[in-house]
Amino acid sequence: MNVRKSSKSMVLSAIAAMSLLYAAAGTAGETTTRFEGVKVNGGTATHEVRGGVDTLTWSEDFRIPDSPAPHWQVIDSKGRVYLLQRLKIKGDKENRTISLPAYVSDVSRVQIYCAWAEALLGEAVFATPVVTVSGARTVADRRTSGE
Repeated sequence: MNVRKSSKSMVLSAIAAMSLLYAAAGTAGETTTRFEGVKVNGGTATHEVRGGVDTLTWSEDFRIPDSPAPHWQVIDSKGRVYLLQRLKIKGDKENRTISLPAYVSDVSRVQIYCAWAEALLGEAVFATPVVTVSGARTVADRRTSGE
C-alpha cells in the first residue's frame, strides 16, 4: 500500500514539475472573445506566460474607450473581481500588456472598467478559465499533499 501511495505522489510531483517548467518557459497565447459593451466593442485580450509571469495583452484592433479612468479588470472562475492597472498612463503611454498579480489563480473574463464612474465598459471571455502560473502551483501543491 505504501509503495502505491509513494508512486502516486512521485507521478503527481513529476506532472506538477513538468507543468511548471512549461509555464516558466512560456506558452502559446490563449485569446478571449471580442470585447463587447457600452463603450468597448472590438479587440481581444491574449494571455501568455513570459518568463514565468502571466501577462494579458490587448489586440491591435482594440481601442481605448473615451472615459476618465479605464482600467484592466479580471474575474476568476469563482467570481472574484480584481481591479488592475489603468489602460492609459501619463502622456501617450499605454498599459497594452500587464502582468497579473500572483494572487490571481485563474482568469475567466477580462473587463474594461471605468474606476471613476464605477461602470463596466466592455467584457471579453475566455472559452475556459485560464489557469495562471500561481494557480497551477497551488493545484500541484494540493495534489502532492493529498488534499
